[in-house]
Amino acid sequence: MSKHAIIFAAALLGLAVAGSTPAAEPTKIRFVTDWKAQAPQGGFYQAKALGLYAEQGLDVEIIQGGPSVNVPLLLGSNEVDFGIGSNSFIPLNMVAAGIPATAVAAIFQKDPQVLITHPREDIRSIADMKGKPIMISDAGVGSHWIWLKAKFGFTDRQIRKYTYNLAPFLADPRAIQQGYVTSEPYEIEKASGITPQVFLMADEDYPSYGTLILASDRRIQANPQQVRAFVAASIAGWKDYLTGDPTPGNSLIKADNPEMTDAVLLHAIAEMNRYRLATAGDAETAGIGVMTEARWQAFFETMSADGVYPTTLDWRRAFSLDFLPPKP
Repeated sequence: MSKHAIIFAAALLGLAVAGSTPAAEPTKIRFVTDWKAQAPQGGFYQAKALGLYAEQGLDVEIIQGGPSVNVPLLLGSNEVDFGIGSNSFIPLNMVAAGIPATAVAAIFQKDPQVLITHPREDIRSIADMKGKPIMISDAGVGSHWIWLKAKFGFTDRQIRKYTYNLAPFLADPRAIQQGYVTSEPYEIEKASGITPQVFLMADEDYPSYGTLILASDRRIQANPQQVRAFVAASIAGWKDYLTGDPTPGNSLIKADNPEMTDAVLLHAIAEMNRYRLATAGDAETAGIGVMTEARWQAFFETMSADGVYPTTLDWRRAFSLDFLPPKP
């Protein structure tokens, strides 16, 4: 090769190097769930396993929740960027407490909360449980129990403490307890052989969303496009988890929570689809993740009428519709 050819080739190489742009480093995102890894969080694990977050330039760390994990506190202190809000009370409670975080999507249009009884002739509806002892968790007393009192006239005298231990229910054929439609009924039947009666509160017009995506206001203000990207990837993960092969997401769930088994996970997915937790209501036309101002207003007015929130609370501050993808 001649001297001029060598110089020309070197120049071309220099232009190529100078004109190339190195791939941007993915943005690290910390996302905390509301409980130990399980199928009702499966779409997020599926999005991570399939690389859907990575495609959006996000390196998402999923932090497993549990009884000692306070999602609003972690968001408010900017320890995490995103978190799961179990129900519609959480964002409104954050507004009341001045915690800088916002609901940006609602994966479940139906809250998975249920009341469970043994087979019995005297209970055929939630209304039939009025006056009877019911095992309710501390968290439940501050959320769905408020609605049960307003809707059915329940009183606090009915409350018995629920500690997530099924033994008291199994030992007492008259017992009633709360649960998630995706977990406790299956565990009860597996442990006892009894098929319990299950009453989904959402089917009685309990207005709460479930599994909301919460974003810290700092993340929203710093990079709203990243919030849109996280929401879009999460929704895509949920679509695939509920209708495709959930194995990738389930593998990550079992790695985080070895107590989970394939049988438990597949049963929960079947229940989520059977009850259409993610696809009912507004999601039929607007897709998974949708929220509406009208529904938030209805929830707030119901709860403020019962004295849960002052009527002056800025309820619109609890959520934002700006990060939802366009209707499919």
